[in-house]
Amino acid sequence: MKTEIPHYNYPEIILWLEKKGVELYGNHFIILENDYPIIYKLIAYFVKDEATCFQYNISLNKGILLSGPVGCGKTSLMNLMKHLTSTEYKFFVKPCRDISFEFIQDGYQIIHKYSKGKLYESEPKTICFDDLGTENNLKYYGNECNVMAEILLSRYDIFRSKKIQTHITTNLSASEIENVYGNRVRSRLRELCNLIAYDRNSIDKRK
Repeated sequence: MKTEIPHYNYPEIILWLEKKGVELYGNHFIILENDYPIIYKLIAYFVKDEATCFQYNISLNKGILLSGPVGCGKTSLMNLMKHLTSTEYKFFVKPCRDISFEFIQDGYQIIHKYSKGKLYESEPKTICFDDLGTENNLKYYGNECNVMAEILLSRYDIFRSKKIQTHITTNLSASEIENVYGNRVRSRLRELCNLIAYDRNSIDKRK
């Protein structure tokens, strides 16, 4: 029996996402045509369009690392993509700065909490760590810790053992990630995530 390949109408999906964006962010929300190449890749990934992902060299087994300059719309897009995923692949977006504040309050159990993703259920959860690089190295009882580096290394282990995905948004380039988090994190991110990157000259939509 021949398997029917689903057809995805990408322009229609973008119109739907734009309407959803207006609901979430207000009437000023708009998806610019310049961003279509990025958004097509994200749509293909989150609706699990295997043929298009193959064309874009995107692995459906990995997560997404969405990189780009400040204000280009990374966080908004990932929040919108939550509405395209099937129940099996649902994820939630967690700002890295919020995690750093939780670490100051509660210490090393926060690393365990987000490493395993056990926030609501016993099984690990898919998480999008938003704005990687905006948090700082923090001290808990005098001991300095690169909180997100530790979490990402543990998320890599979870990915290898349980195939649980991790998504990330960041303003940092690959070399900047290495400078902040070390070569081990940068190396594992290659295996953990598909890189989808805005042009470094993309406009700040907040202006």
